[in-house]
Amino acid sequence: MNADADADAIEFGTDGWRATLDEFTEPRVRMVGQAVATYLRDTDDAAGTVAVGYDARETSRGFAEELARVLAANGFDVLVPPSDLPTPVVAWTVRERDLAGGLMVTASHNPPEYNGVKFLPAGGAPALPAVTDALADDLAEPDPLPEAEWGAVEEADLVGPYADRVLDAVDADLSDLSVVYDAMHGSGRGVTDDLLERAGADVERIRCDLDPEFGGDSPEPTADHLEALADRVAESEADLGVANDGDADRIAVVTPERGVLDPNFFFAATYEALLDGDFWASDEETSGDVVRTVSTSSIVDRVAEAHGQSVHETAVGFKWVAQAMADADALLGGEESGGFGLTTHLRNKDGVALAAVAAAVAAAEPYDDRVDALLERHGDIVQDRVSVDCPDDRKEPVLADLEDALPDELAGSLVEDVSTVDGFKVFLADGTWLLMRPSGTEPKLRIYAEAGSQDRADELLAAGRELVEPLV
Repeated sequence: MNADADADAIEFGTDGWRATLDEFTEPRVRMVGQAVATYLRDTDDAAGTVAVGYDARETSRGFAEELARVLAANGFDVLVPPSDLPTPVVAWTVRERDLAGGLMVTASHNPPEYNGVKFLPAGGAPALPAVTDALADDLAEPDPLPEAEWGAVEEADLVGPYADRVLDAVDADLSDLSVVYDAMHGSGRGVTDDLLERAGADVERIRCDLDPEFGGDSPEPTADHLEALADRVAESEADLGVANDGDADRIAVVTPERGVLDPNFFFAATYEALLDGDFWASDEETSGDVVRTVSTSSIVDRVAEAHGQSVHETAVGFKWVAQAMADADALLGGEESGGFGLTTHLRNKDGVALAAVAAAVAAAEPYDDRVDALLERHGDIVQDRVSVDCPDDRKEPVLADLEDALPDELAGSLVEDVSTVDGFKVFLADGTWLLMRPSGTEPKLRIYAEAGSQDRADELLAAGRELVEPLV
């Protein structure tokens, strides 16, 4: 296969490039490494240091070594950890050490037959489209400098300084808290659990052994993948359950009463706790504003309004959340899929730091009690979603047709407003909303609904299907 064909096979999506291992090959990974080196030189980072991390997949260490060699041959010093580690550790290292950038070999929550690579620009926030477009333009076979100009590849402990920072920042005594931690066989093992234990928690571990096949499942912390964690929390009468995805940039929480906690409720309860208490120490000041994606529940808005704070809504994708976190100097940013970040810590998803914050919040008052109080003050909220199959080349035409197809009344309620931040978000007179947007990772259209009951949410989802399916 020639270089042009290899370059054409590399597509940077919402969070880097991911593909099955028949597509994710060493020659193509080396091309990504060369593109990063070229980009860094073109943006005045002609020298400097780059961190290259990797997750627990069988092939990840080898791909990371290939990237390190390409970068070093382009004159960059490279830091490589001795073992797999969470993506947020690499991102924080880029920020903390003022590195030129970072690369992380990971397919995150995808199944084991996938791998991927994320580029983290200086500062550690996700790469915006202008950056990934430049990388796509620079894809090429490695072009090494004379050997005398090569940089050095150094094995370095990145986890230790990161963990020390999180422990310094989380102000809590967890000695009375019992936690069941589920690494889902991913790279949070030995990091999130050890950090909680160092903070004083009694930690029971499940799926914390190294298994590149992830037990034959996808390391995605959704309710259908966390039944074992929920069962163990109930059996052991633990105070809290915590899970991370494969590269530990996302978090899920299990409570004794609710089982797997809706990420929207976790977001709202944690945000309110941060507004009310000192759970994260920082020398940097921020506002109390919050950033959320268009698909995230309005329960977050109600918390913000009750505390006199503002909400900043973005398109789906944490790169947009991270950008808005900086623009608004916000306290917290998050999305309904379980990715959250603290602006003063890292403008990126960090399931490890948020696990420490969640434990501190739960130690002060259980999440079940916090969510009960939220719903009592702000009313019941139910959010759900469905997907409609849609080829990638039909997504834009469907959205164009949808603009003309939106009715004045939907599911028995008048349409009051429409937001086009990401797809079409329709606000109805009864206080409910419906969102129709294209998936950034699959050939599907997503339909989200939020209402005061499951029955009403189901009505909205059915109405959304009736609108979208004839247009596909």
